Amino acid sequence: MSKHIQLTVRILPYYKKGLNDVYPAVARRFGYLDKAWVEKNPSLFEIVGRLDKLLYQLEIDPPFRELLLQHRPALHKRYEQIEEYIAEWQLAKADRLLYEIEDIFDEIEGELGRMKL
Repeated sequence: MSKHIQLTVRILPYYKKGLNDVYPAVARRFGYLDKAWVEKNPSLFEIVGRLDKLLYQLEIDPPFRELLLQHRPALHKRYEQIEEYIAEWQLAKADRLLYEIEDIFDEIEGELGRMKL
């Protein structure tokens, strides 16, 4: 690495209209905890990074908490693998895992839509 220049890899959200439009049920549920954070459109990667803290706060919403707990192992596994791949500069592999996180959030959104709450 250079003495005065540093390369940085960042994972940024890309929602055409925002998290609320892509995952409205997820955004609504997280919005009950921290509306300002949700309005900043956190990336799914950022959400997974905060998942344990969010799960603790979600004791007020048992059905959503239980749903996230079911998906937590798969999300955390991918999160940790992404961090490893970024550290090793294997960005294509990290990108594939980001798609898998999206797929899991698609499932969560669908399951929330089927819940009668």
